Order: sequence, then structure tokens, then C-alpha cells
Amino acid sequence: MGASHSSSSSPPLLVDEEQQSTASSATHRGSKKLALIPLIFLIYFEVAGGPYGEEAAVGSAGPLFAILGFLILPFIWSIPEALVTAELATAYPGNGGFVIWAHKAFGPFWGSLMGSWKFLSGVINLASYPVLCIDYLKLVFPIFSAGVPRSLAIFFATIFLSFLNYTGVAIVGYTAVCLGLVSLSPFVVLSFASIPKIHLKRWISLGQQGVKKDWKLFFNTLFWNLNFWDNASTLAGEVDQPQKTFPRALLLAGILTCLSYIVPLLAATGATNLDQAKWVNGYFADIAVNIAGKWLNYWIEIGSVLSGIGLYEAQLSSCAYQILGMANIGVLPKFFGLRSKWFNTPWVGILLSTLIVLAVSFMNFTDIIASVNFLYSLGMLLEFASFLWLRRKMQKTRRPYKVPLPLPGLIIMCLVPSGFLIYIMVVADKIVYLVSALLTVLGIVWYFLMKLFRSKKWFEFENSVEKDEDLH
Repeated sequence: MGASHSSSSSPPLLVDEEQQSTASSATHRGSKKLALIPLIFLIYFEVAGGPYGEEAAVGSAGPLFAILGFLILPFIWSIPEALVTAELATAYPGNGGFVIWAHKAFGPFWGSLMGSWKFLSGVINLASYPVLCIDYLKLVFPIFSAGVPRSLAIFFATIFLSFLNYTGVAIVGYTAVCLGLVSLSPFVVLSFASIPKIHLKRWISLGQQGVKKDWKLFFNTLFWNLNFWDNASTLAGEVDQPQKTFPRALLLAGILTCLSYIVPLLAATGATNLDQAKWVNGYFADIAVNIAGKWLNYWIEIGSVLSGIGLYEAQLSSCAYQILGMANIGVLPKFFGLRSKWFNTPWVGILLSTLIVLAVSFMNFTDIIASVNFLYSLGMLLEFASFLWLRRKMQKTRRPYKVPLPLPGLIIMCLVPSGFLIYIMVVADKIVYLVSALLTVLGIVWYFLMKLFRSKKWFEFENSVEKDEDLH
């Protein structure tokens, strides 16, 4: 992307929309872009990937609260996040997504810090999916349970999944469609098979007597099963007609996500007697045995592996194109934005993400995962602030999709999920605060290091950051 130019109505915090469009078309000449259906399933895998993992909501608070949580939280959390993403991704449709929004609203420092928070949270969470796949494969092949065979299996699974991502975002998109349909299919069967066994009174159970409710686990489970709607925004430059396609994809992905959570949850809680201690990750496979037989148990376990693959592909795409977008706006050196000559994919972003994934995969990273989730919450607060600031200060910017609320209504819309974010952060452990602070300091040091490299001309950068620093 080239230098921005000034105008009386829109200061050149980044390249303007016309330049973004020109750069995008030049970059992607001859390459395939994402159509509506693949984008729906990529967003779906960014957010959900199926009902796998929602079991803990029942175990921590009982059926009624779990059902209400997955019915209500989408309206106070998922929908506001998706609406913000729809407006900003269509107004500023370049690769980089939320980094561009914070950069444009508050300048390069905050854009860089947003990039650090979101990239670290995304890429370290990414490391759990190859491990998850091997954990299920070891049920069939016990050799993968421990030691060198397990380490080699995780290594080669990560390399294979990353290479698939390297072959192109369009291929990844259609792979996500196939993975989504196959991984959801056993839950369709489970839901229909449950109908004769459903007792409605089981849905209104507050939980077993004597079982203490774990609200921290409950809200964390809801939060992370309904989060990451903005991750696909880093792919906006790869989408065919993003101004039209993105809002439609977000709407349809939202419907698919909500149905994929609530329908199996209603079926499973209504058709089985409650034993909260058993409602942990993977319990849907055990329920399948009681409702339909061992064959459905195997199908759900296979579906969970495929879901893990879909989650990995979608989130690796988001991380890699975020790196590309940060290079395009001058936050990172230009070589971070290099694309493959064969597939036109951001191979440096894919390689960097994969190396971090491999490093983290062999660590006990429970506290680190909690910490990067904390960082993601900080990023979301900055994202909401960027949204409100851009709506107020850059009213003349063309917005193909615009949230149909005045500024006071938008503030209320953002305050409700922000309160939820703050709650998630307040209940974090001390180690989470410590690790999050260290990673934030690392992000700040990285920004000033890049600034030094730019001033010394040790690396080549796009020049949009230099112009932005003059304005902020």
C-alpha cells in the first residue's frame, strides 16, 4: 500500500478506502477470493466449530442456566461484536482488520498494541488444536499417548495443517465447508434420536442438590464458545465484494453458530438424567452411546477431530493475514507481508504462526492460555473504543453497512459486552495478571523496536505509519 493523501473530511490515518481497493485488486490479480459460503464456515470455525466444549456450562451451573446462557448471551455479546465487525470490516476492508481500526482511530502505537494482543491470544490458542486432534487419535492408536511418538504426531499434524493453509484461502474456505458439514452431522442425528426420550422438566433443572455452582467456569465457557467474531476481519482483503459479502456471512454464521449450540444442548439435557459431574468436555460422545449406540459415539469423536482441524485452519488464516495487514500499514517490516508465488498466501505470516504454535504445543500452557484470553479481552475493549471513536470523528467515511443506531445507542450497545469483558478480567488469577502484564510490555517494547528500525532504515517499511505519527 502506498502513501495516503489528505483531505478536508478524512485525515490520512491510514491509506484511504480508494487506495485500499486499488492495492487489494493489484495484490490479488489472478487469485481466487472467498465467496459467501466458504466465508460463513470460516467465521463459524473462528467462533464455534460445533457444540464440542459447551458441556462445562451444564456441569458448572445446571441445564437451565446453560440453556439460558446460550440463548441470551448471543444477544448481549455475540451480536454487538458481530455488528461492530460488519460495519468496520466493510468501511475499511483491508487485511489487518481490527489492527487497522485501532490504528485509524488512535494511531500506530495503539494499532501495534492491538496487533500484539490479538496475535498472541490467537496464535497461542491455536496451539491447542493439533494437541486436541492427537488426544482423540490416541483413543484409536494408543502409541500416541506419550513420549516421542506423541511429540512427533503433534509436530507432523501441525506441519500438515499449516501446509494446507499455505495452499490458499479459497481452498481453506471450501475445506471448512466440508469439515463443518461432516462435524455437525452426528449432532443432527443425536438431536433427532433424542426426541422420543426428551422430558421437558429436565430443561428447567437448576442443577443437582449439593453441587456448588462454578460461575467463573460457567461464564468463561459461554464467553469462549461465543467469541472471536472479529477474527475473520483480517481476511477482508481476501473476500469477494466484502461490502456485500461480509454482513451476510456474519448473519448466517451467527444463525448457524447459535443453532449448533442450542439444539444439541436441548436434546442432550432433555433426553438424559442429570449427573453434573459427568458434564465435562467430551461428554456428548458418552451421551451418544446411551441415546443411539456406540456407532454414534465414534462418529462424534471423529467429528471432534475434524472440528479441531477446521478451527486450526480458520484461526491460522486469521493470524497469518493479520501479520500481512500489519506489514501493509507499516506496523511491521515489508518482508512480513511477502506472499507465496505459487498460492498467493502470506507465507511469512503462516511460517511465523506455525513456529510459535510448535513452541507452545510442547509446553504446559494452561496459565498462558488464560493470560492470552485476558489479552484478547483488552483488545476487545480497545476495539469497541475504536468503533465509537471512528463513528464520531469520521462520520463522512463511506460505510456500506452501518449499525442502525445513533451514537448514544451505540455506546449502550458496547457498554453491555464491555461490562462482561471486565467481569472476565476481574475474576482472573494473579498469575494471569502477571503473564498478561509481561506480554503487554513485550508488545510495547516491540512497537518501539520497530520504530527504531524504521528510523535507522535497517528494514524497509510501508510509509503510512510515518504519516500517522505526524498526526497523532
